[in-house]
Amino acid sequence: MLSPLPVTLDGRSLSPSDVVAVARRGEPVSLGPEGKTRLRQARTLVDRLVAEDRVVYGLTTGVGALKNVRIPPQDTRQLQRNLFMSHAVGVGPPLPRELVRAGMLVRVNQFCQGTSGVSPAVAQRLVDLLNHDICPWVPEKGSLGASGDLAPSAHVGLVLIGEGDVVHKGERRSGAEALRAAGLEPVVLHAKDALSVLNGTHFMAGAASLVLHDAQRLLLTADVVAALSVEALRGSRTAFDPRIHAARPHPGQVASAARIFALTDGSGIAESHVLCDRVQDAYSLRCAAQVHGACHDAIDYLARVLAVELNAGTDNPL
Repeated sequence: MLSPLPVTLDGRSLSPSDVVAVARRGEPVSLGPEGKTRLRQARTLVDRLVAEDRVVYGLTTGVGALKNVRIPPQDTRQLQRNLFMSHAVGVGPPLPRELVRAGMLVRVNQFCQGTSGVSPAVAQRLVDLLNHDICPWVPEKGSLGASGDLAPSAHVGLVLIGEGDVVHKGERRSGAEALRAAGLEPVVLHAKDALSVLNGTHFMAGAASLVLHDAQRLLLTADVVAALSVEALRGSRTAFDPRIHAARPHPGQVASAARIFALTDGSGIAESHVLCDRVQDAYSLRCAAQVHGACHDAIDYLARVLAVELNAGTDNPL
């Protein structure tokens, strides 16, 4: 049996199907050479800004209401640790494993886009967690959403530094214990690292990728069900003739009608009552393509948004 090919992250080409492969099927993950190069280049810039003592939000200053407070170099690492500890305030039962894995994968890929400045070691450790199936214990409630998935990301960040809890091999255990069992060291945080892990749309984008995958399968199944319904109710496939839908060519409608028309091609049932006296079928049959098509178009819009968001720089400040 061939080993699965890793999902290689470059910050440019991650797809929803890649997210599904890693989040649900546990496909291995690796940092691609282009992604590594962009990580190093962005980190070099961050280190230079720190060395020059430039005023940069969250880098040499506090955050939020403390944005005007300068952080001396010797306190930089403590600030990063404090950011994780202060934002890990989620409550409730844990998020499903697949959602946590999806969020982690998307975040690493966004790092590889090269606009974050996170330390490459942080990106690599997130990859290590995925490949060792160490899933941070992330409570399901507490995210701010539009401001970034702060609380869920903070619980992931705790595991990076050997704190927090995880689910590993089906059991809840401490992050430190899971790292030791996998032969991994906690990361040493540097300027900007915690802020980069915290601020982003990765949990939302990861969850949307899973929803997109399921919705696409559901809609294809709906077209099959519509074709079967036409057969079972001895309906007419004329309503799905491509020539009809060419007059109103919404993409989803055209595609749905074409599928139903193809699925009923050569139907013995349809041929057996071609000369019956039924003028037309009920709306629920003859307008199935229009209804399904609108759903297909909505899902296609989500797919276009995700194609950008999965490979976007979503960070702070940016």
